[in-house]
This record gives sequence, C-alpha cells and structure tokens, in this order.
Amino acid sequence: MTTVADAIIGSWYKDVENKLKFKVVAIDENDDSIEVQYLDGEIGEYDHDSWYNSTFDYIEDPEGWSAPFDDIETDDLGYSDTDEHKPNAEDMDIDDYLD
Repeated sequence: MTTVADAIIGSWYKDVENKLKFKVVAIDENDDSIEVQYLDGEIGEYDHDSWYNSTFDYIEDPEGWSAPFDDIETDDLGYSDTDEHKPNAEDMDIDDYLD
C-alpha cells in the first residue's frame, strides 16, 4: 500500500505501518523535502519518493497534540479565549453604553 495523500502543511497524518502520528510543518520543493513533527515533538524529514512510497494517511488533529510543543501561544492553536479580552471600563464613556 502506498500513500495517496499529498503532503499539506499543517495537516496531520498517521504512518499506518509504524503507528506514528505527525504533522507536516514545511515543504521545500527545491530541496525535495517534507519536514514533519511527530506527536512526541521530534522532527523528521522525508523526500517526495519516500513520502509516496510510504503508508501515510490523513487523520484528525490528535487530542492533546500541543503537549510536546514548546512555548505555544493560545493563538497558535487556532482559537483564543474571548473572556480575556473584555473592554477596560476606564476606556469607555457613557456614549459607548447608549449604542
């Protein structure tokens, strides 16, 4: 079985044979390389021939996938907590409340 899934930056894949989960983090067409980061945080690289001769398949973002990533910001996860961004009462005047 060979991979039919193209490498897409930001997408998650599973190596069916080795049961490894990873995310594509960079693709360099000039260098013929696809850089990945495994679920445990390790970095790896495949050339295009290796990619298409492997047993990779698309998967949903794994639960808890951000655990091994250092210094990740909330915005990097694709969402933010809107409760942290309440307007400061001192910056508002009565006209703001009348709208």
